[in-house]
Amino acid sequence: MGSTVFDSALFRDLFGTAEMRAIFSDAGYVTRCLEVEAALARAQASLGIVPESAAREISVKATLACIDFDGMKRETEIVGYPILPLVRQLAAACGAEAGGYVHWGATTQDIMDTAVVLQLRSALELVESELDQVLDALAVLARRHRDLPMAGRTHLQQALPITFGYKAAVWRAPLARQRERLAQMRPRVLMGQFGGAAGTLASLGEQGLAVRAALMRELGLNEPDITWHVARDTLAEAVLFAGLLTGSLAKIASDVMMMMATEFGEVFEPFEHGRGASSTMPQKRNPISSELICACAKVVRQQCALMLDAMVQDFERATGPWHAEWVAIPETYLATAGALRQAKLMLAGLGVEAKRMQENLELTSGLIVTEAVMMGLAPHLGRQLAHDIVYDACREAMEGGKSLLELLGARSEVQRHLTRAQLERLLEPRNYLGSAAQMVDRSLR
Repeated sequence: MGSTVFDSALFRDLFGTAEMRAIFSDAGYVTRCLEVEAALARAQASLGIVPESAAREISVKATLACIDFDGMKRETEIVGYPILPLVRQLAAACGAEAGGYVHWGATTQDIMDTAVVLQLRSALELVESELDQVLDALAVLARRHRDLPMAGRTHLQQALPITFGYKAAVWRAPLARQRERLAQMRPRVLMGQFGGAAGTLASLGEQGLAVRAALMRELGLNEPDITWHVARDTLAEAVLFAGLLTGSLAKIASDVMMMMATEFGEVFEPFEHGRGASSTMPQKRNPISSELICACAKVVRQQCALMLDAMVQDFERATGPWHAEWVAIPETYLATAGALRQAKLMLAGLGVEAKRMQENLELTSGLIVTEAVMMGLAPHLGRQLAHDIVYDACREAMEGGKSLLELLGARSEVQRHLTRAQLERLLEPRNYLGSAAQMVDRSLR
């Protein structure tokens, strides 16, 4: 049984996915560390620094089979880092001759940072795949409901008519920008680390930069211009990107939760027997995916703050901020995976209640399009006077339960300039959708 939602048998697939857990598991992390050690040996062998035979042996033995995790755990608790026990076990597995060349010229943080970058490379591939599916689901909703009118709301009040397709396209737009950000940040984030004890590669003499370049080629990572042991902006960017992504997902989830409220009833998460059920109220159909998306986004936002704090690192090797990253990065990407999974599930099967949207649109008997009437009168009376006339009619309609059409039609200022048929057209919500449909088309193009 797990002790947090990320490793709990009950909660882990609500706040993450099996694929993302595998990337950030102990086995996944140690495998990446071993991958870096093996690549370093091969890079150095290509430059004649270590024997080819040693590099081959290190590459063969650098697997989880050589690791005693219980022993590694005990030593890590003593040393404070897992690399020294890992190097000892790998060197022992390689034998005296080849084992002497393990970790040549490297420092603990080189291996750990580069392993994290390799984890992030895999994590970002998963995020990209899931995000693309969410974008596709939103594109389907936007196209399908491009012209379906509904009430637009500002400050939680009905404002003007929009279309549900427009709303879905607005939801999609920031996620499309997150997709761009993901591509743009990859070259910065997927940059390996190799600097030696104080970052200067002094232990490798004149061949330090050549080793670093060869190591990055082996791993398929970008080479930094200078060591980034205490310059942590790239890893912070990876977490802040996740904050933007989950924040965009949480905005969608927040809308869906409110639209699922009994008083709105405009959309519903996909139905599955028992999903969203209450233990005491049989009628309930709770917005489970949306709630989980919002929770995951809150978790990620906390880690964003932690990563910004962890950027403040002392001198050439930090005393504590680095350790905070070990918490923030895995939890960020597990929660991001959870939010994406729930968003994909929710949006791919979202139920759209067109009849209820129409009923809500008619709820105020035309008040939702009073701006249209005001703009229809403005060329004749001026905008401010037109506003005041319509404003007074709205107040009278709301307080007296009277028809806005009748109240406006009875005013002499209105009668002089607008016929009843013109008023009826202005008070029809479908006639006041502006450029909503065209914007849907442009955003999907």
